[in-house]
Amino acid sequence: MAATHLEILVEEPSMEAFLRGLLPRLLPEGRSFEIHAFQGKDDLLRKLAQRLRGYAHWLPADWRILVVVDRDDDDCRALKARLDRIAAESGLRTDRARADWQLVNRIAIEELEAWYFGDWAAVKAGYPRVSPRIPGQQAYRDPDAIAGGTWEAFERILQRHGYFSAGLPKVEVARTLAAHMRPDGNQSGSFRSFLHALHSALA
Repeated sequence: MAATHLEILVEEPSMEAFLRGLLPRLLPEGRSFEIHAFQGKDDLLRKLAQRLRGYAHWLPADWRILVVVDRDDDDCRALKARLDRIAAESGLRTDRARADWQLVNRIAIEELEAWYFGDWAAVKAGYPRVSPRIPGQQAYRDPDAIAGGTWEAFERILQRHGYFSAGLPKVEVARTLAAHMRPDGNQSGSFRSFLHALHSALA
């Protein structure tokens, strides 16, 4: 059954801002969504079990839940296993081979900013002074494998080109780039995984 509504749980306000800007361009007419931001990943993980048990008692058949967290320095497989275990213990169905699945967990590797690196044309559209050659550089060729902190790398590049000398305003940047992003062309594997889950919910 195709979802008519999405409940999306995210760890912080910049992901919320990004998805609020992006999703209206992706959802078919008549579909709705709500995003619930937590105060960081630790807060989300601490409260997730209780939140999902609550959903399990009343979730309509045509609603789906997406949980999105940053990998940060965590082991990706261990983090995904932890999220899936919490979901299973809540009683929600996570097997997307079933038509009646209810929840899917997705991880931004290593942070939301990797999704920006995955669509450098969107970054260039939002911040025209940045170099168009960034994606061709060895350090940035794979958005999900950028070493040393993705948001720090993104901040350094924007500052090098005359933006945000006082520090990266993450929510403002998220809103700007959501307006320019072309989802189907994004080179971040973790973004494509998120997009696939979204399409699966809506199909």
